[in-house]
Amino acid sequence: MKRISILCFALLAGLCITAQAAGKKTSKKKGKAVEQVKVDTVSVDTFSYAYGKANTQGLKLYLSQRMGIDTTYMDDFMKGFEQMALTETDKKEKARLAGIEIRAQLENQILPAANRQIDDSVQVLVKQRFVDGFKDGIMQANMYITMDSTQKLVRKQMDYYHNVKMEKKYGANRLAGEEFLKLNAKKDSVQTTPSGLQYKVITMGTGEKPQPTQKVKVNYEGRLIDGTVFDSSFKHGKPVTFPCNQVIKGWTEALCMMPVGSKWELYVPQQLAYGDREQGKIPPFSTLVFTVELLSIEK
Repeated sequence: MKRISILCFALLAGLCITAQAAGKKTSKKKGKAVEQVKVDTVSVDTFSYAYGKANTQGLKLYLSQRMGIDTTYMDDFMKGFEQMALTETDKKEKARLAGIEIRAQLENQILPAANRQIDDSVQVLVKQRFVDGFKDGIMQANMYITMDSTQKLVRKQMDYYHNVKMEKKYGANRLAGEEFLKLNAKKDSVQTTPSGLQYKVITMGTGEKPQPTQKVKVNYEGRLIDGTVFDSSFKHGKPVTFPCNQVIKGWTEALCMMPVGSKWELYVPQQLAYGDREQGKIPPFSTLVFTVELLSIEK
């Protein structure tokens, strides 16, 4: 039971009190003063009672704050303390009280959190149907729809709501990026791959082209389409090293086309960058611009 852990903490406190209260005398050993504790002994009967009493310090606070017990009902608590074992009636009552607690969590935490996840401003879920589904899930009732199928349905619908929510909040970033890429593609110096990645060769190297699993050393600067710099190895004062296939898709594709010694400017569509994820200073659905210099392949 949880009471055991309380007693352990109280025991430590009791020992500290005993040590502080005890008288001390000094003896000498090898020329140094050594303190010895002088104990005022009492009967084992008195000591046992005092030890038990000392271990109740903080118990009421624990019952109130950690177990949610109304400590105005300590007489009832003591009845249970004397009884020690649960009867069948007690077990039923314990289950009923757990049901009350879980229902309170559903009302105050689970359902509101689910609604917020779907939409920050509108309550989408029908409360009574949510409760009905919750009850059937507990009792495994109406299982003509299996739990596995239910979970798949929920994940699919949550993906839909997530996409709607993100489009509503950040869709303007996606549209701005698409317009930027459309105009950028018309420039003579810019090339577009089948994936939608765009690049401009500043310097074409003459070295080996890396494979996806190889590590490369690069210098780079990353910008939003409005020119805001969000990261730069130049500012950090040194190049970075990483495997080609452990970066965003646009980088992996470009690096595997670049001979060592190349310096390119990349224009990465949001679907080849971070998509609907917010990444530090990068908002969701952002088209990104990088200047990348491939220094070497690390072997």
